[in-house]
Amino acid sequence: MMDPPAPLPPRENAPLIATRETPVPRGLRASWFARPGGARLRAAVVAPPGPARGSVVLSGGRTEPIEKYFEVIEELLGRGFVVLAHDWRGQGLSQRRPGDRLKGHPEVHEDLVEDLLALVDHHRDHLPAPRIAVAHSLGGYLTLRALARDRSLAGAVLTAPMLSLHIRSLPLALARLVTRVRCMLGRGDDYVASPIDPLALPFEGNVLTHDRTRFARHRAQLAACPDLALGGVTWSWMDAAFTGMAELAAGDLLRAVSVPVVLCAAQCDRVVDNAAVRRAALLLPRGRLVEVPGAHHEILMETDERRAFFWWAFDDLLASLRT
Repeated sequence: MMDPPAPLPPRENAPLIATRETPVPRGLRASWFARPGGARLRAAVVAPPGPARGSVVLSGGRTEPIEKYFEVIEELLGRGFVVLAHDWRGQGLSQRRPGDRLKGHPEVHEDLVEDLLALVDHHRDHLPAPRIAVAHSLGGYLTLRALARDRSLAGAVLTAPMLSLHIRSLPLALARLVTRVRCMLGRGDDYVASPIDPLALPFEGNVLTHDRTRFARHRAQLAACPDLALGGVTWSWMDAAFTGMAELAAGDLLRAVSVPVVLCAAQCDRVVDNAAVRRAALLLPRGRLVEVPGAHHEILMETDERRAFFWWAFDDLLASLRT
């Protein structure tokens, strides 16, 4: 049995947004985390009662604040894990650039990877081993880049990692060219598509989840605190994403990841391209692919029977680390 983690640092003044359907998990405390250049990022940490089995660094996808993962945090606590969750720079309540908050942060890779590595290092004394990354979509992409550079995490389970985008209107190569031209013409700060109201997106026809209740819970969180919302992507965001995903596809970064990584692919994903996820599982030295039947993109926000595939993968990874 593991020793209890070190006492948590003093509480700082960072809010967590509760609704009737999604109260703040008991003991979860949020604080501000300062980064070079004055950026202020939000992170939250909680320890289970009694000795911990390990710790989880929980990273959401684009648009996803800490609050969206309250249910997952409760489940990890129930399994005996310390949880460190955070808002990426440019979303949630973390620092955003001046002007239109819904545009978030234009970059996708190195600055955010540095934020993640610094966050883990800052909380290292409060994260008992084994330290496991759980990350979704954009978070999975960034976590893979971090794992290629750092050995502080013992393994990872990544849901629908953003390794290539599922673009229906154009061939991928042409989409990359159009994006680069737009940026060269000074249009990088423009939205790729017409601005959208995150609160106005209907459940019917959505490409994220089949679970109406979980979909509605997050919409209620955004209604309670509109500052949590994030809009569509800009051309500069797309350009950085294409560049970073191509670097991972080249293979060298993936081959540098020495820890076990489980990639959970959503069978019906219409956001990321599963072909790239399958290829990454082969390139990773200790990679493994789990396909979730019938799932849309947000596996952890899916129906219970689909979410069960993630928990099976998580428990299996943990068992492998114990042997």
